[in-house]
Amino acid sequence: MKKIYKWLLNTLPRPMLIRLSYVFKKFAPLIYKGDAVECPVCERSFSKFLSYGSKVTHRDNVLCPYDLTLERHRLMWLYLNQKSNFFTKPDLKVMHIAPEQCFHKKFQAQKNLDYTTGDLVSPIADLHFDLHDIPLEDNQYEVIFCNHVMEHVKDDLRCMQELLRIMKPGGWGIMQVPIDSTRTTTYEDDSITSPEEREKHFWQYDHVRLYGLNYPKRLEEAGFEVETIDYKKELSDAAFDRYRLMKSELLYIVRKPL
Repeated sequence: MKKIYKWLLNTLPRPMLIRLSYVFKKFAPLIYKGDAVECPVCERSFSKFLSYGSKVTHRDNVLCPYDLTLERHRLMWLYLNQKSNFFTKPDLKVMHIAPEQCFHKKFQAQKNLDYTTGDLVSPIADLHFDLHDIPLEDNQYEVIFCNHVMEHVKDDLRCMQELLRIMKPGGWGIMQVPIDSTRTTTYEDDSITSPEEREKHFWQYDHVRLYGLNYPKRLEEAGFEVETIDYKKELSDAAFDRYRLMKSELLYIVRKPL
């Protein structure tokens, strides 16, 4: 059973994996029973997490076998709990672009949130639209999440500006992307179109760019104010290892100027 479960988690496309996770996750606490690692989102501990990633980004011991969180999901959850009013402020109007499955039902259940999800095609999204031209009025949302989306879109600056437009003045958001910390600038090449070459150059078959350390500057070009959160300063090495976080990952909190 353990070998079958591991094969499924590391072989199936993520959309199919998410659907099947509802069936298989009931077995995860038994298959991976232990206390070596912990997922703060599902609040369960395991003997280990599963490996995950493409040939270029393969990582061991990072995928929670219960709710399928990765390092970035667990990092975001810690920030929301420890440094934001997301779980406490009443009547908080939230737009969640490309909603992550591990967060979706939890956020839906929160009594303090006016929670809406949006995506081009996702079946769990409330609204379907192109991020380049969002069919919503200005200044609506106090919080916007849009994670691991900008590396897929044709014009990321345009999409950032659209999110800024629908955010309320003084609102904030989280817009994480994969970042190659060895690059000072973002790498783009429109001539690279095949899935194989895109995976080689941009880390995944459907990515159209690979962000470098200038990513926060691009957010600022769109009009956001950007705060950088480095959780290496917040957590011990033991906590990083237990939650299996990526020490090189920074959180970029965007805000719309008043």
